This record gives sequence, structure tokens and C-alpha cells, in this order.
Amino acid sequence: MRLLPLFCLLIALPAAAEPKSMVLADTHSAADIVISGDDAPVVGIAAHDLSADIASVTGMAPAITESSTARRQVWIGTIGKSPLIDSLAARIGADKLKACWECFVITTVDHPAPGVDQALVIAGSDRRGAAYGAYEVSRMIGVSPWVWWADVKPEHQDTLTIPAGLKRFGPPSVKYRGLFINDEDWGLEPWAAKTFDPAYGNIGPKTYERVFDLMLRLRANTLWPAMHPVTRPFNGDPANAALADRYAIVMGASHAEPMLRNNVGEWKAPADDYNYATNPEGVKAYWRERLKTNKGYENLYTIGMRGIHDSPMMGAKTPEERRELLNKVLADQRQLIRDEIGAPEAVAQIFVPYKEVLDIYRTGLDLPDDVTVVWPDDNFGYIRQFPTAAERQRKGGSGVYYHLSYLGAPLSYIWLSTTPPDLIREELTRAYDNGVDRLWMINAGDIKPAEVSLSYVFDLAWDVKTTRKLTQRQYLDRFAKETFGADKAEAIGGVLDQYYRLNFARKPEHLQWWWGKGSTPKSSPWTAARINARMAAFDDLRKAADGLAAPGREDALFELVQYPAEASALANQRYFALECAAVSKGCDLGGAGTAHAADDALKGLTAQFGALQHGKWAGLINEEPADAQWTSFRIAKPQWPGSPPMAATPVADAVSIPLKPAGGWTGTGLGLQGKAGASLTVEADVPQGFGTLRLSVLPTFPTTGARAWRLGVQVNDATPMVVTFDRSKLDAGWQAGVLDNALSVTGPAGLSGHVRLRIVALDPDVVLEGLDFVR
Repeated sequence: MRLLPLFCLLIALPAAAEPKSMVLADTHSAADIVISGDDAPVVGIAAHDLSADIASVTGMAPAITESSTARRQVWIGTIGKSPLIDSLAARIGADKLKACWECFVITTVDHPAPGVDQALVIAGSDRRGAAYGAYEVSRMIGVSPWVWWADVKPEHQDTLTIPAGLKRFGPPSVKYRGLFINDEDWGLEPWAAKTFDPAYGNIGPKTYERVFDLMLRLRANTLWPAMHPVTRPFNGDPANAALADRYAIVMGASHAEPMLRNNVGEWKAPADDYNYATNPEGVKAYWRERLKTNKGYENLYTIGMRGIHDSPMMGAKTPEERRELLNKVLADQRQLIRDEIGAPEAVAQIFVPYKEVLDIYRTGLDLPDDVTVVWPDDNFGYIRQFPTAAERQRKGGSGVYYHLSYLGAPLSYIWLSTTPPDLIREELTRAYDNGVDRLWMINAGDIKPAEVSLSYVFDLAWDVKTTRKLTQRQYLDRFAKETFGADKAEAIGGVLDQYYRLNFARKPEHLQWWWGKGSTPKSSPWTAARINARMAAFDDLRKAADGLAAPGREDALFELVQYPAEASALANQRYFALECAAVSKGCDLGGAGTAHAADDALKGLTAQFGALQHGKWAGLINEEPADAQWTSFRIAKPQWPGSPPMAATPVADAVSIPLKPAGGWTGTGLGLQGKAGASLTVEADVPQGFGTLRLSVLPTFPTTGARAWRLGVQVNDATPMVVTFDRSKLDAGWQAGVLDNALSVTGPAGLSGHVRLRIVALDPDVVLEGLDFVR
């Protein structure tokens, strides 16, 4: 009989208090933000940004203090640097954050201290972890990372409530997640000099502060700064490096700029003296000076050597001489690090075998085991080499240098950002699966208009496992939802998805089929039917983009979606209207009149971009830069009537075999990714006169280091044949492949009637993109 009263007593007692959700701000007040004066400066920066973000959503700005009597508080700090955070170590699981790179927790804690009813606790394992935690809360309340850079105005909310529960973040999938500002004379430098910071007249601390803020919001942590001759060297102004340290940004320099030196602006001796074979002491003194001034900051040192402004290294001619000289450079650089900083094994260093340096690396270098090898792509988004099994065991690990923008041969692409998320995922996860997780350095040119691609890259780098599961369309819908709201997600995501698909077949900057100095203008090899279908699809894209609406975020919608969609459509209309008129292809697109109208509309659209936000972006977005450098790599001037005649390229008629879409490439490809042996079987009727099979694959490079992709092709019950796609050199075939985003070769010939085709991947990760019957 005594059990009943005891049972009643047990159920009458209050259960252990469950954490409650916390009101961060409402129409009357906002919780104070409390930080420690002993914490890193970036924690204070993030706290002030969070306060401003809360104010932008609610109209209530939290006070920022080191001591508060408020009943509701937000505690932001680094474990070991913040007494308040340390006082809750057991309650927030701080032991699990020890030695965790850039990790953080976000949780609500009831009665964390006398007189405090509730605190939102943001605790970081290190200074960037704490800052990332604050910016994560900004995301949670609806503030986009692109709040300033793309004018994404937050939606007003009367009350902000943070749900209960402990949320743990990190460590990131990739340790160093970097942004490279490059080819900045196209837009970023003239915009900074004339619009954003005319008093400085160049890219300086005011501009870099905006860059650093964006990087923290995107969870990036490493910067290669702008480095063209037009830009004042980053370290030419000591305020830049000091600012980077305050923002906890790891500073490096490009593959061509060892030891944090910006050669085009800082090497004051004659150019011929930047030669390690003839002037090693002069070059070493130049490098040593930078180590002395910047060794107190967190840096990622590039070692090795190329010439001034990204040219081949001087002083050696044969492969053996190049290897010997580069080995001497590496040994001497390591000694400089030992002399000025400490044991090289404890200093983060990278070696980037870019262009001809990759060939030198392949001959065998004495590269220390603790140095990170950063594998380059081919400048067009296709990674040239992956680490071998032995290289994956290197203490320094591996990284990748990846382009979303490029100025160079065969043709540049800097104006619009059209590399699809699916290609980015294909290449970067292939690298990640092969141990490339130490550094992802992303060349994004002027930052705008690469907003969507940068978001995707850094989301992927932070959490590969989760992000890679999303298809291109799923990610774009998610981006649209987070940026414009759930009710806009499907429509906006659809426009972005189609934008990437159409422009992958041919980038807006690549709408010419000739390149290089002195080459004769010639038409595309596309049929009238293909051109008509493409222009109809672009018309649909323009209509869909024009029909979008985002009340209160009209400027953001224009910048992120409408301008790129409509500008790429107008560029295609301009080119193909002229081409079809010039070579009489039979696709009536209106000729020169239509092309002129498209050109005028494009110029007006770009001017509209510059006028947004009362001229905030004036000079940043340009179809072509104002300077006259590297003109042979740029978009050719339209072939208006009266220009030198355009030669008609013979059109190779083809009949395509429909394939089930496998990704975001063009909407037609079927991947054979995975293990060798993956196969595809299709049946088709060979049209009369089209008896040769043509196969196309993505112009990726074999993961295994092989010099060619191989596909097995069997027609009906005949003996299978092997079709190869050469990947051994960056030659004319490579040039055509990266511009077409496809490598094509012919296979079996003499086909007729109904055929059954079996295609077998003889190498892992080859991606079959298309099958055609040609004459």
C-alpha cells in the first residue's frame, strides 16, 4: 500500500527542466550581447554584425557589452578566452570542442548565471568557430550572407525566437576554404577606385573589409588577394594585413607569388633579375623581407617559383634544369622559414603545380612531406590531376585550385558566372574522395556575379556529406528559398537551373568559334535546327525571369537571377542573328536589326545593374573591361555588316540519341560515374545516311592519372571496340573540348537499321554526355 503514495509523489515532482526556446528580440526589446574583452577581435566584429542583423530584421538593436544585468542575454565567445563561456563548459559539452578546428555550438541555457533568466550561448573552439557561430544565428533569423554584396534585404519579423536544443557544427570537411580575387581590372578594381572607395583610389582596407565580412558569412577562411598590375599590392599597405588578422582571415598569395609577395607590384628591380639561377641572393632577400613583416599573422605560405605575373620560371631550359633549380628554390625557402619563423614542419605551406610546374612536379621534386600539394584544374573547371595512393599519405595532404572565372586561352570567361553546381560537385567531390581536403582555393574573379556558385562551393566545402546529396535543382531551390522565401523557391530555382543548363552548352563569353591572334572569323558548326531550339529555350528563360517577383528584394532578384539570365539570352540573340544572316544557315532570327536591338538591350541592362542602389555597383559588372590587355582572349566584336566576312563552317549534321538526364550539364547527359564496368544500353534506328556513331564525354581528366578516357562500344552482337578520348595534353582538342564542354570522337561506322548499343565505362568516373549518328 505504500507504493501508491510514493508513485503519486514521483509524478507530482517537476521533471528536470527542459531547455526552452528563447526570444532573441521582439517589438519592445532585444537581448544584450555579451563578449569578453580578452577574446579575439573577430568575436567582437561578429557580435556587432549580429546586433546589426537583428536590428535589420526587428528594428531592435541589441546592446553589446562585457557585462550585463539583462534577464536575457546572448553570450558569444571562444572556449578558454571567455570566462562566461568557460563557466558553462560542462553544460554545453565544451570538452567535445577541444582541438576541434573551427567548431562551435549554439544552445539556449536557462539560468546560466545569477540574475540571468536565459542565455543564447554561442561557443567556439577557436576564434573563427566563435565568429561562425554568430553568423550562423544571422542565417537562422533570415539574414543572407549576401545581405550587402547582393542587397538581399531581410524580411521584417516582430519576434525572433531561437529554438531550444544544443546544435553542434564542424569541423568543416575542408580545412582551408579560400577565395582568390583575380582579373580584378575587369570590375572590382575600377569599382573600388571610382565608386566604393574613391578616396583610396584602389582596392584597399575599406574594400577588403567588405570581402572579409562576406567570407566569414560564407564560412570561408583564406584569401589570395587581388594581384594584377592595376591593383596596389595587398601588403603594400600594412593596414590590409592587420585588418585580415582582426577578421581571422588566413592570408596567402597566388600560385605565382611565393612567400606572400605580389611580384607585379613589389619587385622593383629589373624583371630579368627575378631569376633564381642568376640572382638567388637578391630574390631571397626580397622573400625574407615579407617573412619579417608578416610572420606574426596566420598565413598560408605558397612555396616554389614562377616568373613575374604568372609566367614560366626563368633561368632553366631543359626539364632537368627546371627540376634542379626548383629543388634549390624549395630548399632555400624552407631555410628562410626556419630562420624567420621557426620549424618549417609547423608552418602551413602549399605548393601549386600550375601549368608547366605540373610537368616539372611529375619529373620528381624534393618536396617536403609536410607541404600541401594543391592540384590545379585546367582553368575551365576540370581538375588536371588527382593524388596517387602514395601522395594521399603525405603529411601535408592535398588541395585544389579551381576556377569559376578565367582570363586566358583559348577564350576567357569573366563577365557572367555559368559553371553549373553539378560540374562543381562532380569535380570537387571527386577530388575530396581522393583525399583533397586541406585547401580548396576558388578563383572567382570579381566576386559578382558568382554569388550562387560561391555559395555552393563554400557550402560544399563546409559540409561535403550533406551538400553533395542535393541535385543541382534541389540546391538552387534551397538557395532561392533562403534568399527570397519559400513561396519563390520553385520559380526562381527553375530559372537558375535552366540558366546553367543552357549556358553549359556554350558560355556567353564563348560565342565565337575562332580564337587567337590573326584567326579568321568563322561560324559555328551548329545546324539551323539546333540554333532555333536554343533561341526558343532562351526566349522561354527570359520570359520566366521577367515574370519573377520578389517584393522588397527586387534589386537582389535582378542581380542574382534576372540580369544573368537575360544578359546571356541577349548575348546569344546578338551572335546567332548575325551568324545566321552572314552565312545563310536558314534560321531566320531577324539579322542585323535583331542583333543591334539585342546589343542595345544588353548595354541598357548592364547600365541598369550599375545604377542599382543609387549607383552602388557602378563599374563592377562589365561585358568587357575598359583596358586593352589580353584582347585576343576576349569576346570578339560582333560581326556587323561591313566587318570582315565570316567564313561558313561546314555543318556536321547529326541525329541525337535521347538519353536519360543524369545531372545539370545540358539536360541530356547520362553519367557512367563510379567503378569501371558501369554500362548503358540503348536501342535506336539509324537514319538513312547517318551511319557513324559519335560519342561525347565531359572533358574531365581521369582520376587514375591515365592519359585517356576509354569507353567500350558494342553494336548488337558484334565484337566490342574501344573508343579513346585523349587527355594527355592541353592542345587544340582540349581547347575545343573546354569551349564545347564536351569531347567528341567517332566510333563504329557503317551502321544501318535498328541497332542496340552497349556502352561500357572502362575507367572510373568517365561521364558520357551524348550519343549522335553523323554522316
